[in-house]
Amino acid sequence: MATQAPPAPTKRRVRTRSAVARAGLILLALVVWLLVGAFGGMAQGTLSAVQENDNAAFLPANAESTRAGELSAQFSDETTLPALVVVEAADGGRLDAGQVEAVGTFAEAVPGIELPGGGTLGDVLTGPVVAVPSEDGAAVLVPVPLDATVANELAGESEERVVNAAVAELRALAADELSGVSTWVTGPAGAIADLVTAFGGIDGILLLTALVVVFVILILVYRSPSLPFAVLLTSVFALAAAALVIKPLAGGGVLQLNGQSQGILSILVVGAATDYSLLLVARYREELTRHAHPADAMRVAWRASLEPVLASAGTVIVGLLCLLLSDLGSNSSLGPVAAIGIASAVLAALTLLPAFLLLAGRRSRFIFWPRTPRYIGADVVDGAQVAARGSARPGIWERVATFVTSHARPVWVVTALVLLAAAAFVPTLRAEGTSDSDIFLAETESVAGEAVLAEHFDAGQVQPAVVITAEANAADVIAAAETVPGVTGAALVTEAAGPPAGVDAESGPPAGADTEAGPPAGVDTESGPPAGADAEAEAVVVDGLVRIDVVTEDAAETQAAVATVRELRTAVHAADADALVGGAAAQRLDTQDTAAKDLRTIIPVVLVAIFLMLVLLLRAVVAPLVLLLANLLSFGATMGISAIVFNHVLDLPGADATVPLYGFVFLVALGIDYSIFLMTRVREESLVRGTREGVHRGLAVTGGVITSAGLVLAATFSALAVIPLLFLLQLAFIVAFGVLLDTFVVRSLLVPGLVHDLGRRTWWPWQRRVPLD
Repeated sequence: MATQAPPAPTKRRVRTRSAVARAGLILLALVVWLLVGAFGGMAQGTLSAVQENDNAAFLPANAESTRAGELSAQFSDETTLPALVVVEAADGGRLDAGQVEAVGTFAEAVPGIELPGGGTLGDVLTGPVVAVPSEDGAAVLVPVPLDATVANELAGESEERVVNAAVAELRALAADELSGVSTWVTGPAGAIADLVTAFGGIDGILLLTALVVVFVILILVYRSPSLPFAVLLTSVFALAAAALVIKPLAGGGVLQLNGQSQGILSILVVGAATDYSLLLVARYREELTRHAHPADAMRVAWRASLEPVLASAGTVIVGLLCLLLSDLGSNSSLGPVAAIGIASAVLAALTLLPAFLLLAGRRSRFIFWPRTPRYIGADVVDGAQVAARGSARPGIWERVATFVTSHARPVWVVTALVLLAAAAFVPTLRAEGTSDSDIFLAETESVAGEAVLAEHFDAGQVQPAVVITAEANAADVIAAAETVPGVTGAALVTEAAGPPAGVDAESGPPAGADTEAGPPAGVDTESGPPAGADAEAEAVVVDGLVRIDVVTEDAAETQAAVATVRELRTAVHAADADALVGGAAAQRLDTQDTAAKDLRTIIPVVLVAIFLMLVLLLRAVVAPLVLLLANLLSFGATMGISAIVFNHVLDLPGADATVPLYGFVFLVALGIDYSIFLMTRVREESLVRGTREGVHRGLAVTGGVITSAGLVLAATFSALAVIPLLFLLQLAFIVAFGVLLDTFVVRSLLVPGLVHDLGRRTWWPWQRRVPLD
């Protein structure tokens, strides 16, 4: 007896199974992302605990200051991070005996300060704390020598760094115990504490500002009360995912995370996730007019958005990973940190956002309410049933597209000439580096205290330059060092210590000082007398090497000291070619020189990498060259305008040496996104309608969403300006202005005008795939 075949499943049953499977995928995506948000949110809130903000930690091992520091450590068992308490008469006059005595009492109380994690400040000190009066009698200096290694550790349940807690407690004690005088806690420890405090706004005000700005833009773009929340939540969850990966890597020493890179990470993830979401939502809205069921519309929109989103993200990631070639740890680590952020943004936009948009099933299209897209149907093209290619309603971008394609050559030629004129100002950009006092845009205690310190004391004594040389060449090296302008003295490190900086050897100990306590904080007991002091003690010799401390007129945190150390190296190397010059100012010099070298090395690599990515995406050679040259011109114009604004409008003191590199990587990698979004649609249209018509339709259809994406990214990077730091303000302006220039000029005028003018040749050498215009 023959068996009958089972009945074929009905369409209704198939649709039911499909709906169940779809619901299961949506639920799975939401559950996974809720877990990511829960654990990633906690990681995001504590990222600052794994920050490293010491420039020395980022220098390459072969830097001269690094090698000098390693050898210098053999002359001392401990490395000191001094906090300098500066006390000045409130009226600017001389301090009376009672006030000086009160400062001495304050100095005696410093070791007993309790720290949040348990123990006292005395447990962190490398030497005694003594009050040192100035020669003019108008100020007293209390150096507090913190152990540099312990100071960088975390303390207490809040995981606050010891240096921050120590500086905060010193400031509180000074305010309580010293009345009638003005006090500041400055020096390297004070500067680090103020820097960490400034970066502390990253997890709070910076992120909140960025999210609020993005939300406002989304409301204006979508005019919907619910859709902006879906996009914004996608960005927040993407940031949580990035933090979930980055924190253990930074905590384990695999990555180096500093305050700057954390701030950039937050902005980059929010901006990129929103941009990718905008692209997907725009295509989804378009497809809702052609498909009755939202799931079908999402399927087509997701596939259409996948290539440009992955291409855009891949280009950015490749450009960022080129930073791994940097010799500076802060730069090389920013690459993978930011790349992880971009990958998280893509993942959230392609998985979490679709789940949000389809959560309501057949009613999902109403997330666009009150501008709900209506189902119209599909176009019939060449006798085949295909999705409509995007009939943009007559509007501003339709008019822009018509104008550009009607006057293609004049448009791109005039635009290119204007950008070249702006780029001509690039040589006026001052990016050689800045002093620590210029880093902060708001008034800080460490900067104010540094000015008072320089007025009453020899600031160069705090962190002298260090020269390591052969014992036989010591005399020649000292003589050479003392001829350098800006050097006040040089002396060998000896077994016995002389009087500290600022103390008259004949006047005896200052009021309140313990005569048996030894030298004051900040003076290495093994290093001997300060530069220029006369001492008969024998020099410390380690493996035939001696250490010479060279005191400069200017504090090590200033650019003037950096210039002095540059000349010092030239003079010392002439006396001993194998001598090494280190110290804080030398570290700044090496950081700035390494950043300049990175710029010359990384830029060509980024350009080649992005070009290859574009060739793979656009299946052409000419089109990628057009996009790359257009974005290089945009970058040059942005930096030229930035030079004008920084020098003549904002009157800034210069720029950090890494600003041009960061500006290049972010602008070329991010700015080319909008050209990618445009050109992938132009290519899609060109394969059906020809290049010139493809340019018109591609610009008309993508104009709105790309403009919205550009505004979002520019606005998010502008939020960096709320952190009162010079570097972040400059980076905020460069990226925000550059993105707007790419959005409204390069992508809207230059690229479409040039591609329209080139026509079918744009797709060489595979132009035969494209119909004739």
